[in-house]
Amino acid sequence: MSRFKKLSHAIWHCQYHIVWVPKYRFRILTGRVAEEVARCIRTFSEQQKAEVIELNVQIDHVHLLVMVPPKVAISDFVGTVKGRTAIRVFNKFRELKQKPYRGNHFWARGYCVDTVGLDAEKIRAYVLYQERREKRAEQLKLDV
Repeated sequence: MSRFKKLSHAIWHCQYHIVWVPKYRFRILTGRVAEEVARCIRTFSEQQKAEVIELNVQIDHVHLLVMVPPKVAISDFVGTVKGRTAIRVFNKFRELKQKPYRGNHFWARGYCVDTVGLDAEKIRAYVLYQERREKRAEQLKLDV
């Protein structure tokens, strides 16, 4: 089984490690709130055809390792997941609206994202291998 996924005109393996925090880094991601946040992240990721590889909801931040299709911009993906999760959590846990969230924002602005892929050395070696292979093929054409 290949680690690549397929679209009609592309094969892909776009894996991201994303981290974000609640507003003011309040330590509120516990118990039922954390369970609801995790459930929402999985649901909204699936709706965008993304695959959650790992999800860890800590007391004051979220770690998400996810494969996102190349046709979905990562900023759109994160915006959708954070925005829709915030709406769902505020609707389910109305007592959180009593907390000092300016403008009813559940999450802090921004996020951290890092791509997860092949080892850079492996990619470099592969590129060099392809270059040598291409030169050999050209040389064989000249020898004929």
